[in-house]
Parts: sequence; structure tokens; C-alpha cells
Amino acid sequence: MNKGKVWINLRDSFWFLPTIYSILSIIAVAITALIDQWIISEYKDNIPSLFLTKSSVAQTLYGSMVTSILTMTTISFSTIMVVLTTYTTQFSPRTLQDFMKSRVTQHVLGVFSFGFIFSLINLFLIGKEPGLGLVSPLFTVIVSIICLAFFILFIHHSSRFLKVNNLIGAIRKSTSTLIAKTFKEKNYQTATEWEDNKLKALDQSKAYVIPAEKSGYVQSVQYGSLIKWAKEHTLILETSFLMGDYIQKGMPLFYYWKNEESELTNPKECTSFVLIGNERIDTQDVEFSIQKLVEIAVRAISPSLNDPHTATNCINRIGSLLIELLSVYEPIRYYIDNDDELRLIAQPKSFEEYLYKSFYQIKIYGFHDISVMNSVLESLYKIAALYDESVQEDVWTFGKTIINAVKVEELDELDFKRFNHEVEKLTKACNKDFRLQKQ
Repeated sequence: MNKGKVWINLRDSFWFLPTIYSILSIIAVAITALIDQWIISEYKDNIPSLFLTKSSVAQTLYGSMVTSILTMTTISFSTIMVVLTTYTTQFSPRTLQDFMKSRVTQHVLGVFSFGFIFSLINLFLIGKEPGLGLVSPLFTVIVSIICLAFFILFIHHSSRFLKVNNLIGAIRKSTSTLIAKTFKEKNYQTATEWEDNKLKALDQSKAYVIPAEKSGYVQSVQYGSLIKWAKEHTLILETSFLMGDYIQKGMPLFYYWKNEESELTNPKECTSFVLIGNERIDTQDVEFSIQKLVEIAVRAISPSLNDPHTATNCINRIGSLLIELLSVYEPIRYYIDNDDELRLIAQPKSFEEYLYKSFYQIKIYGFHDISVMNSVLESLYKIAALYDESVQEDVWTFGKTIINAVKVEELDELDFKRFNHEVEKLTKACNKDFRLQKQ
């Protein structure tokens, strides 16, 4: 398996940080035991008895520490289950990833693992080597205080995550970071256009196929590694998927063109640079990150919750993210090596697609709530007001579907007046001649 792919799987694992902390605790036990032996053997007579700890006291300390950490860990996991249940029933199952991947959650469990293993091993060793201790008991007291602090931090962190506005804000912030990372932080050359004569030479009927080796969602693509691999084998690759697509095993994953003289012994090697998993994740998938907010909004306007203010909050954040996306968006199709040779062709997602996926479900389930539809039109107006004609055309095309979804004839005068005001703003921003009429 590709090293980068292994690292991504390890990094995103829930047990990665707790495992690291556990290894560090074993190292800490060895270091403190050695320091204790050295200090006692060399400076025992010079150390005040106040700072020395007898075996019986240390044993009680370590035993109490183990019990306390187990109790805090149990409460923490109970809290996690409460959060998971709340997210699943009220927000969206997709938002569970945000809480479980939170570094605060993983660091807390990591610190608990450190304290538990450190105390347990010391409890075991103290029976083997009875005597006085200085560093290990003192360090145990420090670790216990740190564990208590992290326990309080975790309770505060969980309570904040249970507030829907904080969750929406956290998703918006992480998506903003993802947008900047996707379109700004590239370690390879890209282009939106390429020479027509060279593209025409790539006859689709002469392309070789590299099939997918497993089924699942495309979670991330290592574009730099793909370009390097294509350069090493002197060929041009073309993807047959978009980020977040579900890939069926055996279906084409890549097409490639190579010189007749060269031979490709292991074409499936490049599939290791595409991470395919059982669910969509937001490592590179901007659309999926936005859809988390969409799902929260759709659930908020359902009859079971009936919370249009939360839906409006989500719509405002979605509009803000689309504006942010437009500021850095490039329809990147061609990826080039250091010698300015084309190595990879990938179909980009258009802004029209992002726009549609952001609001179409809200339109389907929220057309009956005029406040929700007004919020969508307000977001579309802000996008159209800030960008040029091509964007305005996409906005207006989708805006008309929002306008048509509302049963204008059933609105009373005040609702119609407010809705018509939003329509006029959007019409003016898109430079269109349109009048809403109530039949």
C-alpha cells in the first residue's frame, strides 16, 4: 500500500493519538524509574524525608489514580454516546465525524490512556522493587492534575458541541479551511485550458483502462504523486470520477495513453494514490462539507423539529461558503509536471454543481416555509452582487427554480410583499427583467 495512503488511514483513525500517548507513557515509566534509582543511590542522604515517598503510600497513590482515571474515562465515553445520539437524531449522522475527529476528544482520551498505563505499570513495578521513590510519585501527582484538567475541558467541549450554533460554526470554519487548502495550497502545476491539437491526439478509443480494485467513495486523491507516477512512466492519465463519487469495483478508475514503445508492467500501481473508503469524508471533498450544513437545515425544517431559525442560520453559512469558494475557485482540469508536460486530466466540479447541491434539497423540503425560501434568495442575491456575469447567469438559473417552487398564489399580502422584495433584489443583481405576479 502507498505510504501516503497508510499515513492518512492512521492519522484519521480514532485510536491514533491514544496509541501515541500510551507509547509515551511506557517511555515515561522507564525514564522516571531510572531517575528514581539514580537519585536514591546518589543523593538519598541529602534529600529531605518530606520529598521521599514510601512504597505503601506510592501503592495507594497509584491504585487511586488507576481507579479515578477509569471513572473519568467511563463518564467521558458516556458523554460521547450522548453526543452521538443527539447528532444522529437531531442534526445529521454525517456530522458525527466532526466530533469524533476533533483533536480535543482524541487528546483527552490520549491523556487518560497515558495516566492509566503510567499508574498501572508503576503499581506493578512497586511490588517488585520496594523502596523509597521521588520522581515517579511526584510525576503521578502532576499527571493526575493534568487528567482532571482535561476531564473538565472535555465536559466543556462536549457541551459546546451539543449546541447547534456552535456545531454549525465549527463546520463552517473547517469547510473554509478546506476550501483554501484545496484551491490555494497546491504543490503541483495546474491549468484550466490546454492546447487543442495535443488534446485531439488523445483518441478515447485508443485509451487503456485501469479498473477500480474496490468499491466505495473517493475520499482523497494524491495529485502530486499521480503526476510524478505518470511522468516516470511517460504517459497521460485521465480520471473517470469526481471527488466524493461512489466507485464500483471493476469499473474504470483511470484511462491512460502511452507511447507504443514503452511498456507499463503494473498499471494498477496508480490506484494506491486514490483513497477509497466506505463513507465520504471531508479531507478534500468540499461538496460533502457543505452538505453537512444542508442536512442540518433540512432536518431543522422537518415537522418533527420545526426549527426554521436553525435552517436560516445554515443557509446563511452556506451562502458565505459559496462566496468564499468563488473567490478562489478554478475549474482545474489539467495537471502538469515540472517539464510543462501534460500528465493528468481530471473533470472539475463546476460552480453550478456546487450551487445546486447546496440548495436543491432545501428547496424540495422547505418550499412551504417562506422564511427559509427568503433566506435562500438572500444568499443568492449576495453571490450575484459580488461576482460577474457568468456567475450571475448560474445564480439566476437556479434562482428561478427557487421562485417557481413557492406557491405564490397561496401567500398572504405580507408574505408576498417580503418574498417579492427578495425576488426583485435578485433580479436586479443578475441584470434580468422579471416581475413576480400573484395570480
